[in-house]
Amino acid sequence: MNPYNTNPPPSRPWWKTTPALLGLLALVALLSAVNLMLGFLVMIAAMVAVWVLPSWRWYARLGATFGAFFLLLFGAGMSGQLDDDQAGKPEARSGGANDAKAGTTSSPTTASAPELADHTGKALDEAEKDARAAGFTPSHHDASVEGRSIIMRSIWTVCFQKADVTAESVAFAAVRTGEPCPTKDGGPLPWPTMPDLVGDTYSTAVEELERAGIDLDSVTLDDVYLDIEAPSAKGAAEEGDEWHVCFQRPDEASEVTFTTTVHLDLGRWTDADLVQGCPTEKNTTYKIPANDPDHHDSDDSDGHGNGTTRDGASSASDSSSSSGGGSSAGTVHPGSFCSQPGATGVSKTGKPMLCGPGSDGRNRWRSS
Repeated sequence: MNPYNTNPPPSRPWWKTTPALLGLLALVALLSAVNLMLGFLVMIAAMVAVWVLPSWRWYARLGATFGAFFLLLFGAGMSGQLDDDQAGKPEARSGGANDAKAGTTSSPTTASAPELADHTGKALDEAEKDARAAGFTPSHHDASVEGRSIIMRSIWTVCFQKADVTAESVAFAAVRTGEPCPTKDGGPLPWPTMPDLVGDTYSTAVEELERAGIDLDSVTLDDVYLDIEAPSAKGAAEEGDEWHVCFQRPDEASEVTFTTTVHLDLGRWTDADLVQGCPTEKNTTYKIPANDPDHHDSDDSDGHGNGTTRDGASSASDSSSSSGGGSSAGTVHPGSFCSQPGATGVSKTGKPMLCGPGSDGRNRWRSS
């Protein structure tokens, strides 16, 4: 090489440059979106050009080859040319020997129009699949006023459908599964509102929740007294007139959506109980004062064997047994907390109870 040669190297033709080849690859996606066959021919030309014209390394040429094929599929898929909508359409009958024998002829004007079943209440993806099989082209949108985008069709449920038999198309209006359908397409979601349950028995509260359209599976139960255990839904239902709603969340008139958890805090009493009311705050009061670790006989004894609870209700005071084996707490609730090991009591059914360590290590009323 002559070091004194300052002439620039000869330039390559524009159609052999890298920008020209990249433009040819981009043309594959553009033309395949218009016509799949035309895009396929341009893809073949682009692959040949990649391996013949530029001075690329072998792995760059291989990557460009796969890229051309991907662009073909991408362009055709975006334009819907790869959809299998036509696969489920019924085939048109053609006249043949059998028709001639029967003395009938078939024509496009006498062919029956395709029919579409009612898919209201079904999953959106299944509805669109059935619509394609019936020969319809489906579309979808949010049935509510919110106008949300539908990404995963399997978690949306059809509320309305509007079919155009002439165009063989159907539009589905859907909401997320678990949401209520609006009264009309594009209307607001009619979420149920929370009723006022404070003061009701559990049985009455369940009836009001069902009347309001609130799913009982979204309801959780808790107790309000420190010495009363929260019931299960089954247990509260069996004794529905003994459990009373003291607090509720959400408040009255609040919307209850499918993500809302309804909390009911219950207190339990019957006509035979001395305390028949809710505490001012949750988990602050012992329903049976003798269960309070800070409870003392002198605090509520009036000298006649009776006392007054923190809620102003009378209760039987503890009295020492002649044998020195503990004190008597009167009527107690099985399983509730107690403070004096060895103390005795009776359940509301008259069953003898004894204060002793429970499975959690804390003193509870147990069958003696």
